[in-house]
Amino acid sequence: MKIAVQLFKALADETRLKMVVLILKHGELCVCDFELGMGISQSKSSRHLRYLQMAGLLEDKREATWVYYRINSKPSVLQKAALKAVECLFENAQIKDADEQLKKWLKRKNCGTTRQQLINEQERKR
Repeated sequence: MKIAVQLFKALADETRLKMVVLILKHGELCVCDFELGMGISQSKSSRHLRYLQMAGLLEDKREATWVYYRINSKPSVLQKAALKAVECLFENAQIKDADEQLKKWLKRKNCGTTRQQLINEQERKR
């Protein structure tokens, strides 16, 4: 029962729920993708992603200083059911907005814009 409670608590947070949906849609994302794609701090991104990992929904891969997250490759029956339910949110307006913002970041990320340039740009907009 504790595992189920931990799983549903992990999905009860709006930010974490968006993160799971975005990972489902994009396959694998780096902490920095959430930081700049969703406009949340690195520490907040890492904390939420770690919470989702502890609930068994995500697994990570480390490359140098970067940590990439993807859906657990061996989810339990309960985790599979929860992830299937989360897929229903793909058409949610807030999810679509977050996905568009993330896609813009991913496109720019691949165009050679440095992380610091994007952080500076976001700060100027605030």
